[in-house]
Amino acid sequence: METLHKPVLLNEVLEHLNPRAGQNFIDCTLGGGGHTTAILNKVITGGKVLAIDLDKEAIKNYESRIKNQELRKNLVLVNDNFANLEKIVAEHNFSSVDGIIVDFGFSSDQIENSERGFSFLRDGPLDMRYNGCRTSDVRCRKELTAEDIINKWSEKELETIFMEYGEEWMAGKITSRIIEERKRKLIKTTAQLVEIIEKVKYRRGKISPATKVFQALRIAVNNELGNIKNFLPQAVKVLSPGGILAVISFHSLEDRIVKYFFKSIALNRHTCRAGRTPSVATDGVPAEGKGMIKIINKKVIKPEYREIRENSRARSAKLRVIEKI
Repeated sequence: METLHKPVLLNEVLEHLNPRAGQNFIDCTLGGGGHTTAILNKVITGGKVLAIDLDKEAIKNYESRIKNQELRKNLVLVNDNFANLEKIVAEHNFSSVDGIIVDFGFSSDQIENSERGFSFLRDGPLDMRYNGCRTSDVRCRKELTAEDIINKWSEKELETIFMEYGEEWMAGKITSRIIEERKRKLIKTTAQLVEIIEKVKYRRGKISPATKVFQALRIAVNNELGNIKNFLPQAVKVLSPGGILAVISFHSLEDRIVKYFFKSIALNRHTCRAGRTPSVATDGVPAEGKGMIKIINKKVIKPEYREIRENSRARSAKLRVIEKI
């Protein structure tokens, strides 16, 4: 299957990673394979790319598109969660890591597939799992879905995730309406949920009233913020000295975690006015790793106007880069 996904901030990522022949890189979020392909073309011959994706369909589709045998032999594809980075690297004996790219956004291929339930623009089951599991698969039925959250979580729990993960200012009213509606019948589709939200929150401009609720559900279903917190210390550990870590985030919750984690372990970090470093967990980073990275871009890197014009989904992307010293 051809991919609909366009790699975000590709030129900026390549500029900072600066991949060269014989080097080894990890793409922690393969998606449509744009970043992986661009890096592979730079590192052959002798170099390798370890590409990871939780979505087995992404792995399968990318594998079927790679026709160049030289690229294939330099590629290691892994269906797993990037939060398991250290384990993955050890299992595949992937050493001397010169750079890592991770893109916390979800793929356009996932959005366009109505069966996945990510989009409020297309009717489909309230699923939202990144791993591509289907509710009809017996092995997947115990996994948390957006439908489970909407129909089973308490009013307080729903309001909390809408506020904290979606930063939805009408979380209370939306939650109350959901509770009322689910008493009448189960809320099983994206169209049902959008209709409920639109009864409470009216559209203003081009942004759908359902945007923030869908974001919150996706984050909760996939434990996105927890995975990011688990991933970052591991990325620092597996990088070789001089290696580059490039992180692309898409909303303030993700970017805040990345920003303060980098600050907390940076060589040039500063304490706050109270005399403490930022309150970000750095568990998992060895003692020698704390204070052993250099923040490359003090200000977040954003897409240029031309890229946003060609790919509107890039508009909220933010890139932060560090170097392991």
